Amino acid sequence: MAQAQSDTKRSGGPEEGESLTSTLPMREGWWRPFFLVQGCWLTPQAAKSVELVQAQFQPRSDDIILATFPKCGTTWLKALAFTIANRSRHTVTSHGHPLLTNHPQDLVPFLEIHGRALHPVEELEALPSPRLLSTHLPYALLPSNTSALGCRVVYLCREPKDVLVSTWHYINKVRRDFFIELDKAFEFFCEGVSLYGPIWEHYLGYWKQSMIEPNRILFLKYDELMADPSKHVKMLAEFLRVPFTDVEVNTGVVEEVVRLCSFENLKGVTDRIGGLPMENSSFFRSAKVGD
Repeated sequence: MAQAQSDTKRSGGPEEGESLTSTLPMREGWWRPFFLVQGCWLTPQAAKSVELVQAQFQPRSDDIILATFPKCGTTWLKALAFTIANRSRHTVTSHGHPLLTNHPQDLVPFLEIHGRALHPVEELEALPSPRLLSTHLPYALLPSNTSALGCRVVYLCREPKDVLVSTWHYINKVRRDFFIELDKAFEFFCEGVSLYGPIWEHYLGYWKQSMIEPNRILFLKYDELMADPSKHVKMLAEFLRVPFTDVEVNTGVVEEVVRLCSFENLKGVTDRIGGLPMENSSFFRSAKVGD
């Protein structure tokens, strides 16, 4: 991060009509200039999104926020949480289950920009409580009253080397007019300059708060979830306040949730994501630990 700070440039003072980013520290990023917002590196689009979320989003006390650094199992966590929280409405073994025809990214909306458009506030307001929402924001950039209202947060982290490799493949696949060499991406990543980075600050923000409020923030690790998904599915159900009954456990519902949300099953969904110009397969590459 010291190198990142030494390379940081500051633009001049703000004038009427200048954009938000004109007053922020800036440096070269993976595919465009990145700007430093309260210690977090963002693209201009993401920085504007953060501003809108903080100004317009109205949390509810029973909101559940799924938080991740990009490429840390976001899609898998959304699938698991959606399936667990909605299993009274959508039987896990049903042939009409939403996960069989919809991408998890569409079933659990982001607070901030997802692709090219900001979810209208009205769209989030229309969701029934308890809302299941998602974000890549670091803890420090969450709307301030999420903590005061007691909104629960599920955080999933992943081995940083796997995050780097996954991000590199993803960016080079979805941005067809762009390519970044792995060595350059590695250099940026180690300096903390990646979207929503530095990754260690992102992890630490949620981890430290989970130590203070373990009943409000559930901190999970991707490799442990991969090693024993059934254990973590039950843990997640308890945290979401929809624990599995003895009957469900004895009849294999936990294992059915794991199967429905498996990498192999999710990768088979062919729908595009909210009309965005990227294939569903862009979100599923290998799902391996130590890749």
